[in-house]
Amino acid sequence: MRVKSVVGVSRVVQSSCVQVTLSPELGSRIQELAATTGRTPDQLIEDAMAAYLRELEGVRSMLDGRYDDIVSGRVTPIDGREFFEGLRRCEDQLIKQRSAK
Repeated sequence: MRVKSVVGVSRVVQSSCVQVTLSPELGSRIQELAATTGRTPDQLIEDAMAAYLRELEGVRSMLDGRYDDIVSGRVTPIDGREFFEGLRRCEDQLIKQRSAK
């Protein structure tokens, strides 16, 4: 895999090629961070992508699990509008109770 960006980052990891085009602003931020941390832009981009993919995998896993819970009947979905209307009613009651004191 080859990673290349506008900031001149290129690194051969495997045999396929991936080109990443960054905005000048983002490229500049990466260069600044590289200069202040002593790490290469390559390392920063690789770390950022790895962290992003871990986060995305976690979210995907959580969503899949919640979907399975709903389909299996382990949890019952609630109507969003009804939930927020009930929340507003509770808030209104609390406000009335506090103002009555």
